[in-house]
Amino acid sequence: MLSHLIATIQSHANPQKAQLLQRFFKTGKGEYGENDIFLGLVVPLQRIIAKQYSNITLNDVLKLLKSKIHEYRLIALFILIEQFKRGDEPLKKGIFQLYIHHTDYINNWDLVDLSAPQIVGQYLFNKEYTTLYSFSKSNSIWKKRIAMVASFYDIKNKKYDRALAIAKSLVYDPHDLIQKAVGWMLREIGKRGGLKEEEQFLKKYASTMPRTTLRYAIERFPEEKKHFYLSLKSLS
Repeated sequence: MLSHLIATIQSHANPQKAQLLQRFFKTGKGEYGENDIFLGLVVPLQRIIAKQYSNITLNDVLKLLKSKIHEYRLIALFILIEQFKRGDEPLKKGIFQLYIHHTDYINNWDLVDLSAPQIVGQYLFNKEYTTLYSFSKSNSIWKKRIAMVASFYDIKNKKYDRALAIAKSLVYDPHDLIQKAVGWMLREIGKRGGLKEEEQFLKKYASTMPRTTLRYAIERFPEEKKHFYLSLKSLS
């Protein structure tokens, strides 16, 4: 089954598209995606392939996840999501543990963003968030992004406390991928019913948080309110 899956993926390789993706995902020396290899498959196609092969074993999924090829890893994560959706509690726990123990391979922002809420966030919903608080203190930008983006599941369900706690932990992070994630989740809190909570956070941190974080957080605000929060930043 795994060999058939790999053959299917390879049959859709698009070298021209791959070159564009290599640049877009910063795969050059010293960049965050250094040495990541792309085949050039678009995400909707990868989702289709994952559904077609969603019954492969977790051992085979793990082999795929450990690949140097980006699309193999993303398809592995999509398969985990499919299995998580229909799994019982022991299977969901196993998928969650596989995920958090192999974050070295979940090592680009799309891999995190397209999987962390559906697996980590959903599994930890109404459970202790100790793992994510620990991740938010990590030296790994990917663990930190997982911690922040996984909270999107809480936010969608109108629970903001843990997302705000993780945002507080990461609000001064120097990496732009973390700054963007924090700002994005703050924006989603406001968008999904927690505008009061978002603004309470911004009134405390807007003057000192990175400008990237602030701009992401206020993106949906009316112009007058944007100017207010940006003025707090300019006064600092």
